[in-house]
Amino acid sequence: MNTKTAIKGRGAQLNVPNRFFELSHEMRDDFLEFCRKEGEESDKNKTLYLPVFPKTIVNKVESPDIGMTYSMNAYQGCEHGCIYCYARNTHEYWGYSAGLDFERRIMVKKDAPKLLETLLKKKSWKAHPIVMSGNTDCYQPAEKQFEITRQCLDIFLKYRHPVAIITKNALILRDLDLLKALAKDNLIGVNMSITSLSEHTRRILEPRTATIKKRLETVKILSENGIPVNVMLAPIIPAINSHEILPLAKAASEHGAMSIAHTIVRLNGAIGDIFKDWIYKTMPDRAEKVLHQIESCHGGHLNDSRYGTRMRGEGKIAEQINKLVKLARLKYFNKKVMPKLNLDLHDQYKEGQLRLF
Repeated sequence: MNTKTAIKGRGAQLNVPNRFFELSHEMRDDFLEFCRKEGEESDKNKTLYLPVFPKTIVNKVESPDIGMTYSMNAYQGCEHGCIYCYARNTHEYWGYSAGLDFERRIMVKKDAPKLLETLLKKKSWKAHPIVMSGNTDCYQPAEKQFEITRQCLDIFLKYRHPVAIITKNALILRDLDLLKALAKDNLIGVNMSITSLSEHTRRILEPRTATIKKRLETVKILSENGIPVNVMLAPIIPAINSHEILPLAKAASEHGAMSIAHTIVRLNGAIGDIFKDWIYKTMPDRAEKVLHQIESCHGGHLNDSRYGTRMRGEGKIAEQINKLVKLARLKYFNKKVMPKLNLDLHDQYKEGQLRLF
């Protein structure tokens, strides 16, 4: 990427039009030239935290090929800036762009712990694993300030309710005390996303995430403390990180992970245009190759929304990727199994303490 024109610390390099809006905002060249001559900033590139007040916090996941039934998100938008993130499209429902807005307009749900507790106390609620970060990372930078994730973990512990976490941030270790307490009753599972062993690749794919070294160290520390970890090799992007499947699996296993999972990248909705703009600026020498190989995994398109094939792809390249992951499991995780979470305790703790009578 041209460092003179790149927007520092961001994945997306533009705001694509919101498909729900008739009008769009454009940064014109004459305005940029005016700013240059006047010595002014055309874009301050600041992150804004915006409070929102949803009525519920736990969502039922209807998709049959996502390994979760319920999810919750303390934040909407994600400062990590992963260029491929499928969740970017959801920002359009809030009136923002899936591009830079997704990384710089973060909606904060401060009432999430209270809403979660209300749900878990309902007599009609039956324990089922709730996944934190089904959409955006619950340990993104905003969590340092607001600590909503920590408060929610405290609620899960209070009511002995199973919870799973998806993250790519070492900040999770801040809450090691709560995670260990949950692990004593088999109430916690962590999914650490690691997409590459190359820091160069990480920096351009996921600019504000924890380093690969820190993520692997986090897997090791969690595992040593009895907290089961699954490593997400997701997404696999042909010609960018597809050659790293076996080394990634080996590193994950050596650091204590119990299993691995993967998806093949799909550029749904507005993400196709965001990704294409990014890759022509970042990897112009292989942009066409990467895009064509992604298309070969999805029937000639950058996206495939069909259940059953959208996550695994089809065609020769997808078949090769899926076979490599299968081989990695046999080679490095042959005798390892991610334990199922405990669903049996919650009913006894509906009132926040063990029922005595």
